[in-house]
Amino acid sequence: MTVNRFVLSTMILLSTIGSATSATLQKATFAGGGFWCIEQSFDALDGVKSTTNGFIGGDLTRPNYYLVSQGKSGHREAVEVVFDAEVISYPSLLDYFWRNIDPTDDEGQFCDRGPQYRSGIFTHSPEQKKLARISKENLISSRQLAVTTEILDATQFTAAESYHQDYHRRNPLRHRFYHDSCGRDKRLQQLWGSQ
Repeated sequence: MTVNRFVLSTMILLSTIGSATSATLQKATFAGGGFWCIEQSFDALDGVKSTTNGFIGGDLTRPNYYLVSQGKSGHREAVEVVFDAEVISYPSLLDYFWRNIDPTDDEGQFCDRGPQYRSGIFTHSPEQKKLARISKENLISSRQLAVTTEILDATQFTAAESYHQDYHRRNPLRHRFYHDSCGRDKRLQQLWGSQ
């Protein structure tokens, strides 16, 4: 009987700890050009629990890479970030996002051209929207940039096909070639310097 009570109390304790931890998990969604590179950027941050490449903002109920890549569905390639708000804040994610895109490019990002590659912040709550607007205004005033990145309400997010997930880990050579040949680092250096 003592063992059963111990097991029961341990299970209750663990479920309480799990609930407390999941209460600090939040979701953020960012479009920053080809999702392979933006996913890699967020994967490097402490407090980010998971990233998922996918599509957001369009009209199709079942978007896929082939359809979205044609640029006619209204979707954007995006990454959904699940993060622990006790480790990293949403404003910190916003700051990191800005420094990993070209917020002045309204035609796509780096070598990825077309509406499906336009940058955007898709907010999941009024608080996220408020923080995103403040962050954008601060960026405009502090850097004097003509920021074209939109702040939009999050709509249905659809995960991309499995071969697009964790691409930088599963295909490091191909990913590095794409990253380097796309001119991403050169443009980010021009915009942000060594930040």
